[in-house]
Parts: sequence; structure tokens; C-alpha cells
Amino acid sequence: MTRFIVSFFGAIFTLVTMGAVFIALGIGAVFWMYGRDLPSHESLAQYTPPTISRIYSGEGRIIDEFAQERRLFASSQEIPDLVKQAFISAEDKNFYDHAGYDLRGMASAFVDAVQSRGENLRGASTITQQVMKNFLLSGDRSAERKIKELILATRIERTLDKEQILELYLNEIFLGQNSYGVAAAAQTYFNKSLRELEPQEAAYLASLPKAPSSYHPVRQKERALARRNFVLREMRENGHLDTAAYETARAAPLKSVQAGDFEGFKSNLPPRDYFSDEIRRQLSEDFGEQEFFSGGLSVRATVDPEMQVEAAKALRRALENFDRSQGVWRGTGQTLPQEILDDEMAWREALADLKLARDVELEHPWLPAVVLQVGDNDARIGIEGVPDDEDGHWIPAKDVTWARKQLEDGKLGRKARVAGDLVQVGDVVLVRQMTRDDDGSFIRWTLRQVPEVQGGFMAMDVNTGRVIAMQGGFSYQHSVFNRATQALRQPGSAFKPFVYAAALDSGYTPATIVVDAPIEIDTPQGLWRPKNSSNRFYGPTPLRTGIEQSRNLMTIRLAQEVTMDTVSYYAERFGVYDNMDRFLSNSLGADETTLFRVVAAYAMFANGGERVRPTLVDRVQDRYGRTIYRHDQRQCDDCQLASLDPGFAPQIVSNRERVINAITAYQLTSMLEGVVDRGTARSSVNLSVPVAGKTGTTNDSKDVWFVGFTSNIVAGCYIGYDRPRSMGRGASGGGMCGPVFNSFMQHAVEKYGGTEFKVPEGGRFIKIDRYTGAPLPNSAYGANVVAEYFREGEEPTFGVMFDGGFAMGSDLPMFEEAGTRRQVTTATGNTAVIAPKATDGTLRGGGLY
Repeated sequence: MTRFIVSFFGAIFTLVTMGAVFIALGIGAVFWMYGRDLPSHESLAQYTPPTISRIYSGEGRIIDEFAQERRLFASSQEIPDLVKQAFISAEDKNFYDHAGYDLRGMASAFVDAVQSRGENLRGASTITQQVMKNFLLSGDRSAERKIKELILATRIERTLDKEQILELYLNEIFLGQNSYGVAAAAQTYFNKSLRELEPQEAAYLASLPKAPSSYHPVRQKERALARRNFVLREMRENGHLDTAAYETARAAPLKSVQAGDFEGFKSNLPPRDYFSDEIRRQLSEDFGEQEFFSGGLSVRATVDPEMQVEAAKALRRALENFDRSQGVWRGTGQTLPQEILDDEMAWREALADLKLARDVELEHPWLPAVVLQVGDNDARIGIEGVPDDEDGHWIPAKDVTWARKQLEDGKLGRKARVAGDLVQVGDVVLVRQMTRDDDGSFIRWTLRQVPEVQGGFMAMDVNTGRVIAMQGGFSYQHSVFNRATQALRQPGSAFKPFVYAAALDSGYTPATIVVDAPIEIDTPQGLWRPKNSSNRFYGPTPLRTGIEQSRNLMTIRLAQEVTMDTVSYYAERFGVYDNMDRFLSNSLGADETTLFRVVAAYAMFANGGERVRPTLVDRVQDRYGRTIYRHDQRQCDDCQLASLDPGFAPQIVSNRERVINAITAYQLTSMLEGVVDRGTARSSVNLSVPVAGKTGTTNDSKDVWFVGFTSNIVAGCYIGYDRPRSMGRGASGGGMCGPVFNSFMQHAVEKYGGTEFKVPEGGRFIKIDRYTGAPLPNSAYGANVVAEYFREGEEPTFGVMFDGGFAMGSDLPMFEEAGTRRQVTTATGNTAVIAPKATDGTLRGGGLY
């Protein structure tokens, strides 16, 4: 019997032992089979998570950020113990004790599943396993993935220490609201740094990894509160909170940015604009889109926030003034259903969801509104962000009399007399306050609309190329297309300085005489007879007067004299074009380019002829603080000294390429000063420091330009429809862009100053008559006297005329208006003789004036 019992239990033991061996072998085989081709866990030791790239102003303020996954990396040392303890208590309380997997946790999860008959299924993954799943494996629920997860978890525990694993986990996990990692989530939900978090806030973040959307602080507030309190309880049971701290945290309400308890971090950021978006576009091209959006770059922008505001204001004012002068009401084109207008909460929520221009501030911010009621004369509106008062908010009849409504068929309705002529119930509109100039008190609400006409503006330092302001349109939120850098437009007469630069470098002088007389050119498209904007011819004229008055015929003759090959070479050398066609009409700015290129080219006139490359970025640093790009490559050895002797400034050594001769640059600058003082910009540009510039107006006024500069700042503007069409006979570069330049530069001069333009060595001044080009004695003075700068050793020749080699049409007068003059009766009853309007034959492309 005893032998039988021994044999029986021996057999049982053998079976158990053999079973255990086979099970072990089976498990080992499974783990060996699945562990052969796993991803390398060792790569995690060098892992750098995708992080936010941020753009800073020169003062170090964040002005924008870009990311595919919004993540702020925080090292293990930077993450407070409170935050670590919250996540460990919620996700893996045995984290510091296990070897990558938690057998006790797995057993507990199995028991719960059995006892609940499958209703209570919970995962038993450790933080280490979650790291493996998030980084190296897929998120599918399968036995195969679980086995691979366990294998990798044990391997990584032998490669990294616990703090490194926890650092990976806390920076990688998704916590909702496009926030990845605890640092970004703390900012998103509480607008706090990790060290500022209270226990209840850390516990709430720790409740999110399982299912962030299920614990939204507003929509799922009760569930979120229960889960937060569960985490707090775990923290107390694990010894991370004492009873008093636990009770205080548990009793605290669930406050969040989403519930309006804290101001959102984005409220401290200015609205995204054309400047920061252009940085995104350029750096994505230079470094690659993936690196820019996930590389954690720190970008120091060149923008001057104060001047950026002035640039936007100046351009917007000009665009709106032109738009209102057209007298056409288009509105936003959006409406809200009339059935929701009686429910204030409903229409406010619907209005907030609409995509509208909310970044416009002109006198006062422009606000979206909806028409709630149309009366006999006025219209009642509901305004986004503005509470209704007892009387409501109204658009009075007198606010609409400037416009006619554009109908669906494109025709215009009658001139508005009451608000109902322009708007109807449900229309979504833009409005702003109208206030008194003297005391700023409120007058009424007034209708506004985004202009159909658009434009661009930019300003930069002439010596460094640092762009201090850029506005690519009326509103970035309305249209992200950057018309300063992306729009290809005809510069018109704003191109003429490059023709004159080529001539001055070719031996011509500001006193050289060029014939201003009719030209006939036989082209494949027919006979071309270009004319001046005045429809008049002025005979022999000095170069200075030719550019001051923007004479087309003189420019064409000059381009023919120096050859279009030379003109094109200069245009390409200045960077206006990459490859300019050699057509004569291009001497008048018929070829298309960008405002960005033209403004940068004008800077080379202002700085004495040295190449300057425009930049929106001073410096780029990687996530480790290493500089990977720096714009200014000039050397400043004195800047390394602790101090300089009194009266001595640091000496900066420039290694810039010379584009044109310094004397040529000064001669042209002096001539462009005449454009402002006596020429086509005289009525619109008036600054307290010397200023030079050139207007540009293309055929039929489809594009209008002004580009100008002081001794240190160059700025330019263009205005036109995105789909080019005439802006009307009254549109001109001086009349529309000149005021934009002047408004901006008044503030720029106040901040940056300005001096006389530097006179280079190697020349001498000679007084001449600016109408005839004849030399005058040094004692001469008067409106016709101008002191021109001539090169030493080059005795100027006076009285020689150049005509470009063009034969004169026998049927064209030399010094009179081209075409038939006619007599008309004026509004006052008097008579006047006028010249005809320029026709299509006037100029096939390019600038008029």
C-alpha cells in the first residue's frame, strides 16, 4: 500500500514536473519565436520626442508656435515628484519594484475578470509596457502584441533605469486637447508649469491616459471628478499624500482652462499673422517640414512687434478707404438660421463656430455679429463677446448710406437709405465701435467688411536685411496668401531705378540729356507707341527729371542706349528677377516679381550699393540650445571686449559683396529724393528726415506701388486685386501706397531715427539746371537749381543728347500732346482743352508713372 501511494504521488509529481517543463519550453518557444524580429529597444536611449517649435520676438516673447503634436519636453529632473507619484499611483503603483511586468497586477486583473464573468476587464500593463507599446509596437489588442510587449519591457529594464523610462512615458503619452506629455497638458488644462500644479491638478492629469475624451473637464465633468478622486485616494494609500492634503485636494472643485476658470495659454500669444507664417514656410523649406514641426526649434524672429502693428494698420486703412470709396456692400456672405435667433445661447454658439476674420483692429477691433431684427430704419444686431443690453445694439440708417448692395447676379441695388437695404435677418456681418475723437466715448456700432482689393507691405533694415514688419494682406484669418512674398505682380515704374542704375554705372550722369519724344516700335502684336502718363512729350530732358517725373519714353530710350542685356543683368544682380526677359517693355516694369524682392533691392541703394539679403530670422537653435543658423555673418571683434574707450563704438567688419559703385548708389538715391520732394510722390510722402523712393502704377492701374527708404529703413507697398483688374482712373502709386508708406515711416522714424544719406568719397558736387541739365555757378540758387554729385576725374560733358537710336514717326509731334485735343465745358461753365486718355496702344505692359 505504501509502495502504491509512493508510486501514485511519484507519477503525479512526474506528470506535474514534465507538464511544467513542457509549459516552460512552450512559453520559452513562444517568447523566442516572437522575440526574434522585434524593434531595437536600445534606440530609446537616444530617443528625442517630437516637440514644439517656437518663434520668439527680439525681446524674447513667444509670438507663435508650431507642432504636429503639441509637446513640451521635460527631463526627469524637471518633473516634480508629485506629478510622478500621481501617474505611478494611477497606472503602475509597483513601478519601482518590478522588472518590466507586474505579475501581481496581472493576477489581480485575471481574478477580477473571472469574478465579474468578463464584465470587468482591465489592463495590467506596467508603465514600461506602455512605453514599449507607444514607441515600438502598435496599439492593437492581441496576444501577439502583448507577448512582444512583455519581451521588450524586460529588455528595456536592462538598458534604461527607472527614471529614464518614466521620463519617456511622461513626455510621450497623449492627454487630450492635442497635448502630448505632462508639460504641455499642464499648460493646456491649467495654464501652469509642472511645478505650479496642485495635487488635485496632478491627479486629474494622471486620470487622462486611459481615455482623455472620457474625462473632459466640462463635457464629462462628473466622470472626470470621480476618476481624479480615485487617483488621489491611490496617492494617499501609497503614501504620497497625507490625510490632510488628501482631504483638501478631494474637496477642491475641478477647475480648468476649458471651464473658463483659468486664462488659456494662447491668450498670451498674438494671433498668428503673415510674419510668423512666412517663417514657417521658409524654415520648412530650409530644414524640412518634419524637423520644423517636431524638432523643438527656438527661432528668434527679426520682427518688431510695435512696427508690425503699425504696418498692419497703415495697409488696412488704405485698403478699407479704397473699398468704401467704391460704395459696394458685399458683407461676409454667411448667414445663421432664423429659427435659432430667438435663443441667445444658440446663436452665440453658432456664431463662434463660423470662420471669420477676427484679427482685424482698425481704430477698434472688428467683431462678428448677426442681424437679429430689421426695422423700418435700423437693424438690431447680436455681437460676439458683447452682452446684450436692455435696448440692444443697433446699426442706424445713417451708417449704410455710403453703399449699394451687390446682388446675387452681380448687379448693384439702389443706394441704401435704411439698414434693411443692405442687410436682412440672419446675415452675419462685421462691426466695430465708432467713438468720438476727443474723449473716446461710444457713438454707435458701424458695419465693416473685408475689402476685395488686397495688397502687401514690408519694411527692413537697409544694412542687415532684418525684416521688421510684414503684412501680406488685409487679414491673415481671411486669407493666408502672403502678397508680400508670394504674389507675382508688375512693379511698373517702381522698376525704373534699376534702368537708371545700369545707365549711371555705364558712364551716364544725372545731368545726361535724353530725348523725351514719341517712339514707334513694330512688334509681332502690332505697332507699339508708348506714351508718358500725361500724354505729352517734353523734348531733351536730364536723367534726374526723367525719373522724378517718371517719364516712360526717356526710360525706354535709356534702356535701348545701355541695352536690355545690361538692364536685365542689373535686375538679376539686384535680385529683382532670376531671369529677366530682354523685352523693352520690361524696362517699364512689365515683368512680374514680388514685393519682397523689390524692397530688398532698394535697400542696396540706401546702404551704398552693398548686397543685403532679407531675413525674417536672426537665429535658429535646436532643442539643445545649439545655434544651427545665424543670419548676420559680419565680424565684430570689439564686441568681445569687456569695455571700450569712451567715445569709441564697436567696429563691425562687413564682408558683403558690392552690387553697384557707391557713387552710383548715392547718385540714384539723390535722384529718388527728388521723386519725393518734387516728383510723383511729393503730395503723399512727407517725413522729418531725408527720404527717397519711387512710385509705380501699371497699365489701367491694375497694380500700384511705392517703395522708399531713409538712411536706415526701407519699406514698400503694393495694392491691387488678387485677380488683376483696373482699380479706376484715380488709382496711383503715389495716391494709394504713398500714404501707407508715410504712415508707417512716421512711426519708424520716431523709433529708429534717420540722417542725411552718406556721401561716398571720390566725387564732387556741381550745380546744374534740373530742367536743361546746363551747369550753373556755385552761387546759383532757386527751384530749378540742384547740386549733382559727379565722380572725380570724370569731367561731365554737358549738352550731348541721347535718343536711343529710335527713328521718329513722321506723323507724331515732338513736343506736343499725342492725339487730338478737344474743348469741353467745365462744371463752372468755363471752357478747357484736354488731351485724350491713353489707349491700349499706349503701353502693352509695365508702368505709366
